[in-house]
Amino acid sequence: MDDRQFEQYVAELCRRGRLHRRPTRRRRRRPGRGRDRPTARRPPPRYSVQALRQAPHLGSRDLQTFNGTARAEHRADVPVSVAPCVFAKPAHDFAARHDLWLIDVNLLGFWNSAP
Repeated sequence: MDDRQFEQYVAELCRRGRLHRRPTRRRRRRPGRGRDRPTARRPPPRYSVQALRQAPHLGSRDLQTFNGTARAEHRADVPVSVAPCVFAKPAHDFAARHDLWLIDVNLLGFWNSAP
């Protein structure tokens, strides 16, 4: 599987797992229903997914770059990094401190087998 095929594979998993942003609809509220103010629905989180094909492991430097780009440029609420290898311990530590989701080779197989 080359880089492009891996990106398409991850994109299909995201669509199947509903990690894409759905358009939200606003509903009209009828007045006089006993509410002081209309309730606001929280919008779904915005995901930014990065598919990496580097081997044999990924360090925290790759995640630091991705975290800055995903949050600042793409306004992601949840940055997700997907790789068909193992993330190094410094990468796991960085991800835990900055609320990044890491999907390595083990979770990728589990995600693929989910209905």
